[in-house]
Amino acid sequence: MSFNIGDLVTRISHNNDTVFKIIDIDTEIAVLKGVNIRLLADSELRDLKKVEIKKDVKDDQVFLDRFNINLNRDEYFYLPGKVVHVDSDEDYLERCMDFYKKVHVKAIGINIKEEEISSNIKKIIEEYNPDILVITGHDAYYKKMGSESDNDNYKNTTNFIKGVKEARKLENHENLIIIAGACQSNYEELIKAGANFASSPKRVNIHALDPAIIASSVALSDKNKPIDLIGILEKTKYGSKGIGGIITNGTMYVGYPR
Repeated sequence: MSFNIGDLVTRISHNNDTVFKIIDIDTEIAVLKGVNIRLLADSELRDLKKVEIKKDVKDDQVFLDRFNINLNRDEYFYLPGKVVHVDSDEDYLERCMDFYKKVHVKAIGINIKEEEISSNIKKIIEEYNPDILVITGHDAYYKKMGSESDNDNYKNTTNFIKGVKEARKLENHENLIIIAGACQSNYEELIKAGANFASSPKRVNIHALDPAIIASSVALSDKNKPIDLIGILEKTKYGSKGIGGIITNGTMYVGYPR
């Protein structure tokens, strides 16, 4: 069977559990990117199986249907928090921006490579003054290399940690909500670095939209009340296995009269 860049495939050796798009081919090795999961991988072509039905396999609508926030618009008006979403993956960033738009949250999207985040974060915060900062992209835990507590055993956790620490030099946990990490990131170290939310407590992969789901939930939560932490996490793909965090107040102002 022949394969081309852009084909949708699954990996036979992984029980065809994840749909990928082929983004490059080098001889008999394909470079893969998860359609819905923030995951980069490579695979021998002989281990791949084409997705038979060439249809839109994105499941964004599932999360939009879950995202049901009832606001009393008869008498009150609402000013959700502003999000700045820094993402190394342009495709995932575009999907997240579309999600923000559909749930009526103001968001600015910035595409930066993981290793360049920390050197740019001060300028980004000073320019856009966000209530919520997302720092994400791609990551991976290399289990064979050793302990999950060692940041050297992760693809990009150290880059995310540096970005969080730079942001925390400017704003505390109450003035700036930080959501950091990607697939299999070192959750504990990201929280210690100053993130309010981080992935991944069980070192699992996360959905492309998970950071945006958390950010939107906080943006639409009352500034004078603690967030529903468990309820927010349950809106994501894998719940508390994929993302965890600390209880904090929301970032939305409520005004009266409308």
